[in-house]
Amino acid sequence: MNVYIDESGIHKSSGVSVVSFVYIDHDNQKLKEMIEQTEKFIGIKKFRWSDFGSKRGWTVRESFIRKIYPLNFTFKIVLFTNPIQFHSIFEKTLSQFLKENDIDHIIIDGKKSKTYVRRIKKILREQNVSIKKVVMKNDKSSSILRLADALAGLYRSHYEKGTTKTKILVELLNNKKTAQFRDGQNTW
Repeated sequence: MNVYIDESGIHKSSGVSVVSFVYIDHDNQKLKEMIEQTEKFIGIKKFRWSDFGSKRGWTVRESFIRKIYPLNFTFKIVLFTNPIQFHSIFEKTLSQFLKENDIDHIIIDGKKSKTYVRRIKKILREQNVSIKKVVMKNDKSSSILRLADALAGLYRSHYEKGTTKTKILVELLNNKKTAQFRDGQNTW
């Protein structure tokens, strides 16, 4: 199993920050192709939640989520009340919420140093979570990270300024969500 991680709202001084953990079985290629086909179908190059904020943007966001919903993935959502010190909270979050023993790779959105990657591995080893590889990637190069971005963006938007649209999409995704935590507490 591979886990793709993205966050939303971490630099804000109010509202919420969200970290999404997307769990994928080993057949990543088929899922990647399906996400890329969805992007082509919608008429966009690459999906990023923050790129679509206008009225048309909500049409793109909703269309993307509805098209990816049937795909084979599960996810966890972790919400934090801002402001936060993201790196320390993220490290605690990893050690608390990545308890599965069959994780091969963790792919995290962003660009960090090798020292940071080694620190993440060390934190996980201390929790007896064995990982073959931790990789930092840009969501432009990973369609599954774009899926994680969509989930993080949706949940942040819903918990900050929920609308009927966000509520419907969150409810649609409920059977794919395996856990939801708020400030370290399980709320689901």
